[in-house]
Amino acid sequence: MEIPGNTELLTAREAGLVTCQRCARVWPLGTEECARCGSTLQSRDLGSLNRVWALWVAGLICYIPANLYPMLVTDTLLESSQSTIVGGAVEIAKHGSYGIAAIILIASVLIPVGKFLAIAYLATSVKRGSNTSAERRTHMYEVVEFIGRWSMIDVFVVAILSALVQLSVVASIHPGPASLTFALSVIFTMLSAQAFDTRLFWDRQEREGITLG
Repeated sequence: MEIPGNTELLTAREAGLVTCQRCARVWPLGTEECARCGSTLQSRDLGSLNRVWALWVAGLICYIPANLYPMLVTDTLLESSQSTIVGGAVEIAKHGSYGIAAIILIASVLIPVGKFLAIAYLATSVKRGSNTSAERRTHMYEVVEFIGRWSMIDVFVVAILSALVQLSVVASIHPGPASLTFALSVIFTMLSAQAFDTRLFWDRQEREGITLG
C-alpha cells in the first residue's frame, strides 16, 4: 500500500488500517467488527501458525495410510483385486492409458506432496525468515490454495466407478480404506492452508529489512 507523499510500500497495519479476511474490506485500525459482513476484525492472527501445523500434521498422518492401503476394491465371481493409488496408476499405464495414469499420479501424489512441502516452507519462513520476498511467498500460498481442491480427483474417480458399475452378481466395485484417509488428508491440508495468515509474511520481512522483489 502506498500513501500520497510516501514512496515506501506499507502494510495495512503500518498505514493504520485493518483488512477483513472474509470480504477484504479495509477499516481503520481498532475497528472490532466488519460492518459489511459482520466478521471479527483482527490485525494479525497470532494463533494462525499453531493451527496450520496441527492441521498439517493431521493431513500428513492420514496421507501415509492413504498410499499403503487399497484405494479401490474390485470383486468378481472368480477373484477379488485391490489397488493402491500408485498401483492403480501403474495398471492403467500398462493398458496404454498413459494420460489418465499421469493425471492420477499428478493429482494424487505430486500435488499433495508439493502442498505439504510448500505449507511447511511457508510456515517455517515466518519464524526463521527467508530470502524469498513476502510478495512471492504470498503468490506461492495462493497457488497452493488454488490447486488443493484438485487433489480430490482420485476419490471422485472411485466414487463415480462405484456408482456406475452395478453388475451385482458378476462384479462390484467399492472404495477401499485408503479413499477415506486420502479424503481426510486433502481436507486437513486445505484447512491448513486456509488457516494461514499471510500477513505474517510482511511482518517478518519488515523486521529483517528484505527488499521486495
